[in-house]
Amino acid sequence: MRSMWNRPFALAVAVPMLLLGVALCGGGAWLIALGGSCYYLAAGLAMLAAAAGLLRGSPGALWMFAALLLATLIWSLWEAGLNWWPLAARGDVLFVIGLLLLTPAIGRSLRNPGNKASADVDRAPAVTARARLALALSLAAYLAVGIASWFTAPERIAGTLPAARAGAMAASEPMPAGDWHAYGRTGWGQRYSPLTSITPENVAQLEVAWHYQTGDTRGRAGDPEETTFEVTPLKIGNRLYLCTPHQRVIALDATTGKEIWRYDPEIQDELALQHLTCRGLSYHPSAAMNAPTDSPAVTPDAPEATTPSKTTAHGQPIAAAIGPSKPRCNARLFMPTADARIIALDPEDGSVCADFGDGTGQIDLWVGMPHVNPGAYYSTSPVVVTDSLLIVGGTVLDNVSTTEPSGVIRAYRVDSGALAWAWDPGAPQRTEPLSPGETYTAGSPNAWSVASVDEALGLVYLPLGNQPPDQWGGARSEAVERFSNAVVALALDSGKLRWHFQTVRHDLWDYDVPAQPSLVDLTVNGQPRPALVQPTKQGDIYVLDRRTGEPLLPVTQVSAPQGAAAGDHAAATQPTSALSFAPASLTGADMWGATMLDQLTCRIALRSLRYEGRFTPPSTRGTLVYPGNFGVFNWGGIAVDPQRQVAFTTPTYLAFVSQLVPRKDDESLYVHDKPPEGSLPALNENFGAPFAVRLRPFTSLLGLPCQAPPWGYVAGVDLATGTIAWKHKNGTVVDSSPLPLPFPMGVPNLGGPIVTAGGVAFLSGTLDYYLRAYDLTTGRQLWESRLPAGGQATPMTYTGADGRQYVLVVAGGHGSLGTKTGDDVIAYALPTRTPN
Repeated sequence: MRSMWNRPFALAVAVPMLLLGVALCGGGAWLIALGGSCYYLAAGLAMLAAAAGLLRGSPGALWMFAALLLATLIWSLWEAGLNWWPLAARGDVLFVIGLLLLTPAIGRSLRNPGNKASADVDRAPAVTARARLALALSLAAYLAVGIASWFTAPERIAGTLPAARAGAMAASEPMPAGDWHAYGRTGWGQRYSPLTSITPENVAQLEVAWHYQTGDTRGRAGDPEETTFEVTPLKIGNRLYLCTPHQRVIALDATTGKEIWRYDPEIQDELALQHLTCRGLSYHPSAAMNAPTDSPAVTPDAPEATTPSKTTAHGQPIAAAIGPSKPRCNARLFMPTADARIIALDPEDGSVCADFGDGTGQIDLWVGMPHVNPGAYYSTSPVVVTDSLLIVGGTVLDNVSTTEPSGVIRAYRVDSGALAWAWDPGAPQRTEPLSPGETYTAGSPNAWSVASVDEALGLVYLPLGNQPPDQWGGARSEAVERFSNAVVALALDSGKLRWHFQTVRHDLWDYDVPAQPSLVDLTVNGQPRPALVQPTKQGDIYVLDRRTGEPLLPVTQVSAPQGAAAGDHAAATQPTSALSFAPASLTGADMWGATMLDQLTCRIALRSLRYEGRFTPPSTRGTLVYPGNFGVFNWGGIAVDPQRQVAFTTPTYLAFVSQLVPRKDDESLYVHDKPPEGSLPALNENFGAPFAVRLRPFTSLLGLPCQAPPWGYVAGVDLATGTIAWKHKNGTVVDSSPLPLPFPMGVPNLGGPIVTAGGVAFLSGTLDYYLRAYDLTTGRQLWESRLPAGGQATPMTYTGADGRQYVLVVAGGHGSLGTKTGDDVIAYALPTRTPN
């Protein structure tokens, strides 16, 4: 018998087939033992049989492999339908092996079976030809189905959003149409501009008008991983105002991008930071509503009285003592800093306003706080500014310890910085200032995201998070539980609670209410209703009457899985909105990977973890959390068109794994191999709690998400009816995959959208580096521009001094997402018309 060693190509194909077959048999048997699919074991046995036949020189190897291909195709269609990426993951390796088996070298090795009878030898070429034909037909069938799947999009919803509704009115705005005075443009948080110059017909003509670089990027000593450039600049008059990750404040000429002034607050060193970012500044105009002029920056006047000390009792620098200051400011910018201050600056020249904060030019947010730990508390988001108040929330460290600062909400006089009221979720009945020696409730739910305000109703709306630790709640008080994961409406004049709406009960998944509520007047069942629209991490979008918190779209209670960790409990039911992007529960058929092997490992992982759908409690075994704490929606929120009463949304889908690790003491590290550098916190250790927690994305051996794409969409919502009009996958893996291939798979997004009265929406937050424009009516992508870094921020739009509408985007990357770092501020505009 002719030795297989004389058939080197056949050997080179057969050996990997044997190895693959062994792996499929082993993994397939494991999966069956866990209650999963029988396919992989059957495929492994077929692969071993085909490899053995190939080593023997038998044409039966081709017949066996053809049968395996056809069976895989039928099984794939049954599980995934005509959907390219799930089909590709199931059949790509088999298809490549099939092509190798059709090569002439393999054919020659099968035509001469060795010392067979002469009749068999004579028949061998014909037998081999028939086997080759069967394999070719199987490959052709797989190819045909694959090509057909290119033209289908099972996840797509095709439709249109309505035009402006009769009687719809935008909120009354005390600003020019071409300005952008707050994070969401106004205190209503709509991220909507009334500008109409850029339209679906001309948006493809946008070009870079100017490009500015701040010089401030992550990578400095003491920077946490999440050092991020997430700012949405303000536009006031012909000036842009922005803040950088390291807390610099910069004023630019809005038409040219030229720097006018820069301010450095010289933040305190050695901070225990989980995040280092500034999402934006806040603005209070002068009494006459005059915007700053465009004269060059001048040297500020010296303050009438200087503060003798240069640091506070808590170690922060005193702004008026160390920087340029002036005795009085009319208009003001308010800058939150990473060392827990709010600094008042003059928009004219960046001077510190010495008439604020008893001559200090700032507010010390550590006053009245328990467990003072510099960096463990500060406001990462811009504060709310009303005619007479600024309202401040803040972020506390997640999952570091049980002894963290308070989530208290405080209102200060906008003219003096004096405390007006304080609402503590842990002691909600009391809003007057503390007596000497008192502190606010430690670890109470905090408002780390952006709040909204309706001054006509006299209410401020705050999205709240949870008391740490996030994944174990056995020690939470009744008061803390009442307001965790809730939207809270407080009276502006007193801070008293007017209503609250809880989106998750007894949160064990870090499902903070992450986004700014959007306020809009809707026509519901023919009646005008003042509404609040709240997106959530779990994918529900709640539409509430903003006067009372009453749901305007139905909210139902669903049963939730039980069996929380020792000392804890799980809520029996959870609310869900009729308007929801919550994903369906994952099954084995949803598992994915670059090959059938890592898909198999994902199926094994799914079966090995605890998973009973959404709201499965964390466990020591390891729990699959889907959607994960990254959220279907995060701080970028949604954009709302008040005329059309519709929303442009960006749902994202990523699963995570949460595993509780029992702690034996309050000092040892259980999820870190070594202490973090410097003053940075040991995240997820949960000192003082009975469990630390390991958190990781649910990925394959190759680091790809275990769930099949798409992972990110854009979607249009009719808010008046609560219907999803259209939904399309969005973004490519060009900046996420080892090879820069622009596969349009739909990628996650972090950073919000904006919409315009011109009918165009803009988004830059996808994991690929693009600013994109969309037709708001249909969701069709109209234009894109390559960015130099990750655009994980919310764009904005304004009118320049030249009368043109500009679209501005910040590209700075995001530490924990791994997108490219940058310091870029880029403005786009339509080309300047050349006179005839």
